[in-house]
Amino acid sequence: MTEQGKSKPTGAPVALQRVILPRDSDPVDVRPLYLDEQGTAHCHVSSRTAVTVPASARVSFASYFNAFPASYWKRWTRVTEVLLRLDVRGGGRVDLYRSKPNGDQVHITGQAVRTEGGVQSLEFRVGLAPFEDGGWIWFDVFTDDSTLEIADAHWATDLALPAKKLSIGTTTFNRVDDCVASLLALGEDEAVLDVVSRVYVADQGTKKISGHPRFAEAKALLGDRLEVIEQGNLGGSGGFSRAFYESLEHSDVDQILLMDDDISLEPDSILRASRFAAAATKPVIVGSQMLNLQAKARLHSMGEVIDQGSFTWRAAPGAVTDHDFGTESLRETTELHRRIESSYNGWWMCLFPREIVEENGLPLPLFIKWDDAEYSMRALAKGYPTVTLPGSAVWHMPWTDKNDNSDWTAYFHLRNRLIVAALYAPVEHRRTLLKQGMRATIRRLLSMEYSAVAIELKAVEDFLAGPDRLFDLLGDSLPQVQQLRRGYTDAQTLPSAGEFPPPTLDAVHAEAMLRPPVHPLKITAQASKAVLHNLRAPDTGASERPQVNVPAGSALWFLLGNLDSATVSNPDGSGVAFRRRDPKVFRELAKRSAATYRRLVAEWPAAQQTWRAAQPELTSVESWRKVFENGK
Repeated sequence: MTEQGKSKPTGAPVALQRVILPRDSDPVDVRPLYLDEQGTAHCHVSSRTAVTVPASARVSFASYFNAFPASYWKRWTRVTEVLLRLDVRGGGRVDLYRSKPNGDQVHITGQAVRTEGGVQSLEFRVGLAPFEDGGWIWFDVFTDDSTLEIADAHWATDLALPAKKLSIGTTTFNRVDDCVASLLALGEDEAVLDVVSRVYVADQGTKKISGHPRFAEAKALLGDRLEVIEQGNLGGSGGFSRAFYESLEHSDVDQILLMDDDISLEPDSILRASRFAAAATKPVIVGSQMLNLQAKARLHSMGEVIDQGSFTWRAAPGAVTDHDFGTESLRETTELHRRIESSYNGWWMCLFPREIVEENGLPLPLFIKWDDAEYSMRALAKGYPTVTLPGSAVWHMPWTDKNDNSDWTAYFHLRNRLIVAALYAPVEHRRTLLKQGMRATIRRLLSMEYSAVAIELKAVEDFLAGPDRLFDLLGDSLPQVQQLRRGYTDAQTLPSAGEFPPPTLDAVHAEAMLRPPVHPLKITAQASKAVLHNLRAPDTGASERPQVNVPAGSALWFLLGNLDSATVSNPDGSGVAFRRRDPKVFRELAKRSAATYRRLVAEWPAAQQTWRAAQPELTSVESWRKVFENGK
């Protein structure tokens, strides 16, 4: 590690990561992502790249967006030394620090500054040798009797990184406000636009983006880069496949970046992902992390993996979830300093080098769910890993506020998980699938979630029907699932529990029933009791008047399994369903579930062979071309 001037650059430095500040439109809640303002210090942000530190203050840039994630650059790229370059005006001191994987902090170097009215340019060099297992680099600013302005700061490299042309692809279904906002944020950042050649929007909704009041403004900013493609609703996999397809067939871009329509965009995240991929020692998929759109200082997802024992996704080992930078800074959070390994990244934002897409093919036609995870699993089998890069992120609605474990998306969760497991799991995984399926079915039946059981049975049946109709189901499966759900009262919602008669049991009674069983014998006993209860006729009047109003977080089987009816809120608070116990439906669905899962176990080996043989055709450019040319 050397101070400024000790090592001479070999060429014009390439910016890897700009030091950026909040936008005027950002709420004050986001400041901890950009600045660690200690004590009573409050900086004046004059632009996205300029900030003035007040007198007698210490302000740290050890923040999510402005610290440099050195460990990831050491592990995955050719960068061996990073430069911090910044312009300063005023008086004070700039000090460089780094962290170890355990969060311990180390002072590297520093310099006193007094510019006497002019601007001084500083440069510091830091080697990346000690960062194999974790660690960040950042700088702090100290002032005494005067202010100190920091401008145009960035982390850079002397490496001659190849220039990369980038396409951006997004898909939208009636989320035109969010989609246009992302296009505007993209178009207003000239540094990002310098690398963006094409922006593809697959508009799959009935409310067209071209009719938005600010679409013309976005179009003017993006110019010929922007292309809106209207097509039928083929889900996320159909929309993102369109972006891949157009980028491969009708452009010469080097990188393809996918992003959701319902995000709030930090444009510099695009540059960071692009530079990281350009500097990688071998082609890698570069994913961005997820921040919470509802609480913007919170990191919702740091990195994810597929648990191939259960074929479910989960947080990566060592990953921090739902961390609030507003209450605990990066410097104070030791868990954030260890490098983690992800096996896939959600497509809220994810970048792919062209060569990976050319070799890997396009996504499976899954409509939604599991297309992103399967794509990374397929790429890894070809030697292309996925890296989730800290400091590159978008704000997205957290999945904890979604109802996708019991609404219509439950069909896609299960069907697509079965498809992915068939492609990558060992044959004996069928035992795990049987246990998981029957356990979930029992819990749903005891919770009076009859519609979810019905569509999950359809998911298993459609999986066993094989891959021949998978492209046809892109446009047909959602209407079929919605039609099936409409036959069950638990899928019918009203805005509020106030739309129903008041409950017959008081809240204290319900609270006592919410104590979960812990010991296996108690779990078995309570489940057996609940099953017997569900086989008996419900109390008279329970179908007209709910016994209890149950919030979403309390809608658990050991409570609902002993009731005859209840109103249950959606996780996002947008509606309430009146669940009514029906012994006839309970018996019929239980019988069908047992038969369907026995069939799944029996036919699993043959199904695996069929799906594996079909995978190359399902993911080929030629197959997707037929879909797009048919105007679906």
